[in-house]
Amino acid sequence: MGTLKNTSLIGLGVIAGVAVSLQFSAMAQKPAEPVLPLEELRQLADVFGLIKSDYVEQVEDGKLLTEAISGMVASLDPHSAYLDKRAYAELREGSQGKFVGLGIEIGLSEDGYIKIVAPIEDSPAYRAGIKAGDLITRLDTTPVKGMSLDDSVKKMRGEPGSKVTLTIARKDEAQPLVFVIAREEIQQKSVKAKIVEPGYAWLRVAQFQEPTLDDMAAKLVELYQQDPNLKGLVLDLRNDPGGVLQGAIGVSAAFLPKDAAIVSTNGQLPDSKQIFYGRAEYYALRSEPDALAQLPEAVKKVPMVVLVNTGSASASEIVAGALQDYKRATIIGSQTFGKGSVQTIRQLTADTAVKLTTARYYTPKGRSIQAKGISPDLLVDENADGDGLNSLRTREADLEKHLRNDRDKETVKNVRDELEEQLRIVALEKKRKPLEYGSKDDFQLGQALNHLKGLPVQLAKSESAIVQVDEAKQKPAKK
Repeated sequence: MGTLKNTSLIGLGVIAGVAVSLQFSAMAQKPAEPVLPLEELRQLADVFGLIKSDYVEQVEDGKLLTEAISGMVASLDPHSAYLDKRAYAELREGSQGKFVGLGIEIGLSEDGYIKIVAPIEDSPAYRAGIKAGDLITRLDTTPVKGMSLDDSVKKMRGEPGSKVTLTIARKDEAQPLVFVIAREEIQQKSVKAKIVEPGYAWLRVAQFQEPTLDDMAAKLVELYQQDPNLKGLVLDLRNDPGGVLQGAIGVSAAFLPKDAAIVSTNGQLPDSKQIFYGRAEYYALRSEPDALAQLPEAVKKVPMVVLVNTGSASASEIVAGALQDYKRATIIGSQTFGKGSVQTIRQLTADTAVKLTTARYYTPKGRSIQAKGISPDLLVDENADGDGLNSLRTREADLEKHLRNDRDKETVKNVRDELEEQLRIVALEKKRKPLEYGSKDDFQLGQALNHLKGLPVQLAKSESAIVQVDEAKQKPAKK
């Protein structure tokens, strides 16, 4: 099988947990000469001519043709797309764990404003005094109420040194606050770790980026230096939208037997039919020392829980699926997003490219994750009294034109779907606030620790309801 020395497979997250797995290749293979459908191409030329001659305003040729390409690719599935100069640059930046911007994590507030989840430490926003919980009401002179997260991110990105004005509404402040902030290159840290109580550690991977494997290895070494006799480890992949596939292979390999198969892919192209193993040639991005060589032997045997939710997608599903197939860890949380396809980046010009779905990926036991996701071993709600905001998330199967699962037949409706719809309504009524992962109020983390200690785990309300339905079906009818 081929290795990954000259390619970088990545799965970058976008809004609502939608993730993609991508392949960059410096030597993109030349496609076979297609047999062109001349009649349809004549129709395209006729429509182009009609727009040029009859449309109410003049339209640039380049804009028409670019939009035609964009529409053609976007019609295939939710993850295929035409990447213009800006989108292509942002995609490459994101995989490297850096971007030019203000340095804030954002979400949508209940009333339609952009909410600051947290400023990134030592970023321009952090130094300017932006705080978690602040609401952005204007970006420069543009009101943001009703603006999508994607559009707001685009407005906050830009050239290094350029400035943007944020108008902020802050609780307990009578007047709006105005901050003028210069954009800088931001270095993101995707790995966090700490000893949550004696003998038990929490390791969070927020996104799989190029530095993730090195960062994770360093964090594991630090954890074992603090407590050489760890009795349990929680790997937190909640809301991890994906990332560099080599990172997912390496993270899996850190905890699995040497040379274990981690993930396989299959598609039309010969180079899309591959099996990726837990060896440095498959997870190393550069010719550097093996990041996993420094890990203590105890890492391979420490009891583990992997936390996932509906926001766990793509590369994070690869890790969860591999550790589940080998029975190396107990998966706790809710059904994952179900992003199980690979997109390949094909450059069109120096600054533009097409992102095209070219393969599906599979767990070591051959399970297809596409439009299904990873089912936890133990379903546990986000909060003690329900699944909170997690119930409101969209899955791959909810996306229009999503690629079908080729191993399992998709069911249109079942008991779980109906119960989850009820949970969505409850979550909306309760107006839950975003959860801080790893905090003392993190209910799912608490249940993961209970499992590692052999204590009872509070299962999800939906799971309890499903069990009751199943038991009712098995009871003989009274006559």
